[in-house]
Amino acid sequence: MKLLVRNLARNTTEDELRSLFAVHGTLQSCTIVMDKETGESKGFAFVEMPKVGEAKVAIKTLNGVDVDGSKIRVKKAEDVTKKDESDSE
Repeated sequence: MKLLVRNLARNTTEDELRSLFAVHGTLQSCTIVMDKETGESKGFAFVEMPKVGEAKVAIKTLNGVDVDGSKIRVKKAEDVTKKDESDSE
């Protein structure tokens, strides 16, 4: 399950995020989205956890938790496809 983590402090690292989520299960990937021009964090990340049950526990446990002074928001990432984008026009 792919999770969206929002409201990250700009100084939060992928290693910190990995450690936070690894407590709840296996991680497939962990990627903080970076600004291409400045190289700084955009304040959100994607975490992939292969086991749905573990991902749901991580969402429930970590949503609203304070990390580096920011209350993070964790939810299931929505898949956006070309078809979905054209439907909303």
